[in-house]
Amino acid sequence: MGTEKDKRLAKWYFGGLGSAGAACCTHPLDLLKVHLQTQQEGKTSMLKTAVKIVKNEGVTKLYSGLTASLMRQLTYSTTRFGIYEITKQALVKPGDNTKLSFATLVSMAAVAGGAGGIVGTPADMVNVRMQNDVKLPKEQRRNYKNVFHGLWRVYKDEGVLRLFNGASTATSRAVLMTVGQLAFYDQVKSILLKSGYFQDNFNTHFLSSFTAGAVATTLTQPLDVLKTRAMNSKPGEFKNMLALIKYTAKLGPMGFFKGYVPAFIRLGPQTILTFVFLEQLRLNFGIDPSSKST
Repeated sequence: MGTEKDKRLAKWYFGGLGSAGAACCTHPLDLLKVHLQTQQEGKTSMLKTAVKIVKNEGVTKLYSGLTASLMRQLTYSTTRFGIYEITKQALVKPGDNTKLSFATLVSMAAVAGGAGGIVGTPADMVNVRMQNDVKLPKEQRRNYKNVFHGLWRVYKDEGVLRLFNGASTATSRAVLMTVGQLAFYDQVKSILLKSGYFQDNFNTHFLSSFTAGAVATTLTQPLDVLKTRAMNSKPGEFKNMLALIKYTAKLGPMGFFKGYVPAFIRLGPQTILTFVFLEQLRLNFGIDPSSKST
C-alpha cells in the first residue's frame, strides 16, 4: 500500500523544471555530443574533444550555450511533459485504480513529443550553434551572447522560417524521445511496483529512468545526428533532408550513430536526473488527488 504522499499527482510544469535542473548538470556532455555529431572527417573521442576544448578555450567553454539549453528545456520539455501529464490525469480519475495500457501511453507520448518538438526547435537550433561555435575558427564563429541574442540574430539575418530549420527531424526525434522516456518510464515503473519488491522511492525512480534513457537513446540517435547537422548547416548547404541523409550516409551506417556513446552518457544522466527531480517535486509539492487542486 502506498502512502498518501506516494499518491500525489505531478503538476503540468514539473517535467520542465526537472529537465532544466538536469540540463544544468549534463550540459557539457551534450556539448561534446554535438561536436562529435558534426564531425565529418577523422575520428576523435569524447575525452580528446573535452581536453582540446579545455586546453584551447578554457573549462567554461564546456558550458557554451547553457542559456539556450535551459530555454529549450523550458519550452520543449515543459510542453511534452505537460501535455502527457494532463492527458494521463484526465484519463485516470482520482481513486480509479485502472492502469493505462502501454499502447495508450505510447500514443499520448507521441502526441506530446510532436508538440514539444515544434515548440522547442528555435531554442534547440540556437543551442546547437552556440555549442558548435567552440570548434570553429574564431573568424567563422557566430558569437551569440545568449539564447535571446541568438534568436534575434537568426530572425534578423536569416528570417523567421530559419528559426525552425531542422523542425521535421527535431519533431520526429521528439516523438521517439518522449515515447522512449515517458511511456517506457511509466511502464517500467508500473511493472516494478506491481512486483511487490519495489516501492515508490529513489531506487524505483532510478531503475525506471535508467531503462527509459537507454531506450530513448537507441530510438533517437539517427534522427539526433540529422537534426544536429541540419540546425548547424549554413543556408543552402543542403537542398533538402534527402541531401543531408546522403551526405551523412557517406560515413557508412554508423555515420547515423556518431556520438552514440556521449549521447547515452549524456541522455542517461539527463533522463535519470529529470525523473528524480520530477518525482521529488511530485512527492513534496504535488497535487492531492482527493482535492485535484492546482
